[in-house]
Amino acid sequence: MSKILIAGCGDLGLELARRLTAQGHEVTGLRRSAQPMPAGVQTLIADVTRPDTLASIVHLRPEILVYCVAASEYSDEHYRLSYVEGLRNTLSALEGAPLQHVFFVSSTGVYGQEVEEWLDEDTPPIAKDFSGKRMLEAEALLAAYSSTILRFSGIYGPGRLRMIRLAQTPEQWPARNAWTNRIHRDDGAAFIAYLIEQRSHTVPERLYIVTDNQPLPVHDLLRWLADQQGIAYPAGAMPPVQGNKKLSNARLLASGYQLIYPDYVSGYGALLAAMRP
Repeated sequence: MSKILIAGCGDLGLELARRLTAQGHEVTGLRRSAQPMPAGVQTLIADVTRPDTLASIVHLRPEILVYCVAASEYSDEHYRLSYVEGLRNTLSALEGAPLQHVFFVSSTGVYGQEVEEWLDEDTPPIAKDFSGKRMLEAEALLAAYSSTILRFSGIYGPGRLRMIRLAQTPEQWPARNAWTNRIHRDDGAAFIAYLIEQRSHTVPERLYIVTDNQPLPVHDLLRWLADQQGIAYPAGAMPPVQGNKKLSNARLLASGYQLIYPDYVSGYGALLAAMRP
């Protein structure tokens, strides 16, 4: 079993901590607040943007770092602080620790191109906004480390109900019917845990796109979610599909991981069922 440090214990990090602890790993969760952690997880209160708060993490002697922080604000400065400087500070604080591997949760937002062809890990990323550019800047910090970059598509799951709520207000649906790519939070956490378990006999790939089996036009998703909730929406032809991109998860599947929720029907269906009285 491994000593694992999870930097960033929001929704995804907490679910990962639960799974790793259940597998018998020694898990420490680093977060800015003293909110409760899952049973068996050690809590370390620190802020990755403040190097002075990270002085003690080297004494944890983690063998694996999972960096899955979330920016507190959608702005260039907060992305720079959370992903670039935060990762730099954490890696610097762990100098001298027996660190064997780093898992970095990045974003498919690094692919700014809008094309009809499927995109995969061999597609050069062309970031077009600050968020994608900052993610690529953070990814570059890992060049000298044994590491795996996990580019997540749109995460949904318990507490991440934006699309379900948007489906309830058809007048607010986007005019453009662009492609959307999704991954359930549970699959995101389970896939990281799976890669950590596989490390005993298989070296993870350097890069994975973490998304489910079925990209789809956003209006297809919204209409399905509206139908499931009994929400009426204007009848008529579907807007033409244009914009964004379709992402391949072939490398994820080739790893041997089996998705819990392979598509939006299974994933959102489970969420909707849990929401019903």
